Amino acid sequence: MTAGSVARPVSRGQLVRRRFWRHPLAKVGVVSLCALVVAAFVLPLLLPWQPSDLDSDYSQSLVGPNASHPFGTDQIGHDLLAQTLSGLQKSLVIGFVAATVSTAIAATVGSIAGYFGGWSDRAIAIAIDLLLVIPSFLIIAIISPSVSSGGFIVLAMLLALFNWMITARVVRGLALTLREREYIEAAKYMGVPSRTIILRHLLPNMASLLIIDATLTVGGTILAETGLTYFGFGVQPPEVSLGTLIAAGTSGASLTTSPWLWFFPGALLVLTVLSVNFIGDALRDAFDGGSRQGGAS
Repeated sequence: MTAGSVARPVSRGQLVRRRFWRHPLAKVGVVSLCALVVAAFVLPLLLPWQPSDLDSDYSQSLVGPNASHPFGTDQIGHDLLAQTLSGLQKSLVIGFVAATVSTAIAATVGSIAGYFGGWSDRAIAIAIDLLLVIPSFLIIAIISPSVSSGGFIVLAMLLALFNWMITARVVRGLALTLREREYIEAAKYMGVPSRTIILRHLLPNMASLLIIDATLTVGGTILAETGLTYFGFGVQPPEVSLGTLIAAGTSGASLTTSPWLWFFPGALLVLTVLSVNFIGDALRDAFDGGSRQGGAS
């Protein structure tokens, strides 16, 4: 630093970015997730096969990985690479849509309960407690077949509706603390509408929590969708998903005689969840000013 020069203050955003990229698993998670997104949404456009296509050569039914079919084929000649990428695409969409919706619901409900307090807080707290004791997996399993005509987006919405309560309780607790701050009180005395206070003052101060929660929820939602589909309650035929492929590949003798049927979908499932969790862990450490990475900054 030259004489007379003044060091520029580092903003919180810059500090968070530095901590994030210094995390040992951040780059691995980002690169892996980007590669999976490209594979799911771009690679199918370049493949000679579509998920519903059948190989005209019937001898290519249930064959292992080869030059024509890198992931092999299933029992009736579908290209497993095309089907796996189609299933990965649905899993990613379901995970991101459900995580976004559930986090938005949690932020809205929790901030309203914490900011207003009183009877609205008590009513929302009771409703959250009641929803937490409901066996969500069983309820979704019962409802999903009756709304299967709506496609996998409806399944994403169902998963979101049963996945926001714990986050809402955390947001409520933070809102109860933040509403006592001086700038919130000043905004009230100035006549700023409650909606504006929540949107401009409460929620921005909870942004780190909401971003981390949304990221980690993606992986959990993908696993939940795969579990439901594996047991026949999620994505319904003729659509394919990672859950349907894993279920078909592990049924009967296929588990040992045709391991490629479940290995590739299972490997992509594990890689997707790990990538998202790596990013979530890196974000959590980046936003935590007392973390080891933060201290090194």
